[in-house]
Amino acid sequence: MHRWVVAACLVVVASATIHAGQFNNVLNIGDDAPAWVELPGTDGKKHSLADLKAKSVVVVVFTCNSCPVAEDYEPRIMAFAKKHGGADGHVAIVAINVNKVPEDRLDKMTERAKEREFNFAYLHDESQKIAKSFGATYTPEFFVLDKDRKIAYMGAMDDKGPPAEPTTSFLDRAVEATLKGEKVTKAETLARGCKVRYVRPR
Repeated sequence: MHRWVVAACLVVVASATIHAGQFNNVLNIGDDAPAWVELPGTDGKKHSLADLKAKSVVVVVFTCNSCPVAEDYEPRIMAFAKKHGGADGHVAIVAINVNKVPEDRLDKMTERAKEREFNFAYLHDESQKIAKSFGATYTPEFFVLDKDRKIAYMGAMDDKGPPAEPTTSFLDRAVEATLKGEKVTKAETLARGCKVRYVRPR
């Protein structure tokens, strides 16, 4: 009986290890992307993943106002959105903030988006469920979803955070490969930044 219980536990652990990614404890490359529904945005509208069905690729970045690293990455995200996004582009860029500290409230996000003139959707999820479903750990942390809304890439935007100049844009390479229907060569990297401020259950 004891051996059977141990064996069963090992199978469960092995299954969990196979499912999770190298740096992500929840998702692996090729998994279905979790869908957000009716999240409020800084544009005053509600947003869902289903709204983006016309886009070939969706880039999700978990970010926030309160993290200095995330703030430093804003110009790079805006440049990326200018290059790949737009109404006529094949790529949608969606930023999601799940933190609940005062500086990360929707009203403060709206102020930041207006001040910086964000050219991408900036959404808030007070429940924090979508970040947990993605297994997001840091801000900023990036996920590329293919046309079937499966995970094609997850991790850092590039190899060097601001103010250093990056030599490799993992995100650019991932999006370009995904648009061509190709497998991303380096499909998972370790994100850098501030920890997502998850509320601990009481």
